[in-house]
Amino acid sequence: MSGPGGVRGAPAHTGPEPRDERAAKREPVGREPMGRAGAGRGDRVSHVRVRDLAVVLETRTVLSGVGFEVRGGDWLAVIGANGAGKSTLLRALAGVLPCSGEVLVDDTPVRRLRARDRARLLAYAPQAPALPVDMTVFDYALLGRTPYIPYLGRESRRDREVTASVLERLDLSSFASRTLGHLSGGERQRVVLARALVQQAPVLLLDEPTTALDLGHQQQVLELLDRLRLADGLTVVTTLHDLSLAGQYADSMMLIAGGRVAASGTPAEVLTERLIGEHFDARVRVGTGAGGRPQVHLERP
Repeated sequence: MSGPGGVRGAPAHTGPEPRDERAAKREPVGREPMGRAGAGRGDRVSHVRVRDLAVVLETRTVLSGVGFEVRGGDWLAVIGANGAGKSTLLRALAGVLPCSGEVLVDDTPVRRLRARDRARLLAYAPQAPALPVDMTVFDYALLGRTPYIPYLGRESRRDREVTASVLERLDLSSFASRTLGHLSGGERQRVVLARALVQQAPVLLLDEPTTALDLGHQQQVLELLDRLRLADGLTVVTTLHDLSLAGQYADSMMLIAGGRVAASGTPAEVLTERLIGEHFDARVRVGTGAGGRPQVHLERP
């Protein structure tokens, strides 16, 4: 585990429960993987490496000296108090915000790529995306094919097939013609995930994918994401406010505080009473749940 100022994320497979065991507990998706064009678990998956990333907005330094690695097919959960820089980090990785430093996907420096080429490697879903209320579910998900559609061109039959396949896998086919304004919170989150998957990028960047969802829908979204990750060999980086949920699903975790990496490692290494008390100003008790994964319980002062 890195201490304050550390910049190296935890290696994959170091969580209390190996990925192979977790995969065995989940039903196979049972359809052609659509996370990437032709992607399957037997194909090489993409790893992410970030070095000395910094973001300065106007004159304020929001992130500084951030670095980490995520091995291909693993899930990194980024945690931290409000204002720590979690969302800024994902936006910088996706190229939405200017930054310095190096972002590599399979040793490809993505900051030097054109936006269209970068979008074929990294799919980003913001915390509160703009959802046009009159747009249909199918048309919104189809926007994920933008990196593959020529300028001034139209979507191809292949683009529509990819979109339809992803909607089927996410149990959204029956909603294809429904407008976004007539969806529940859980349905909207699945549609946002669908657009990211339609992009067929090997790396998913998801900012608070369970925001504003009740417990049941939080679990459904994270279980769905984990099944797709395992089936398609996707590499996932998420921000999550719920520390117990993050500890249940992530292979590794990174704690951001004051725009820097305060700690990184396995969920058990990062979710400690000392670190949570120091960086969240909260009194908690950390227990051990299924598979040896940490569970965080608030305690009254």
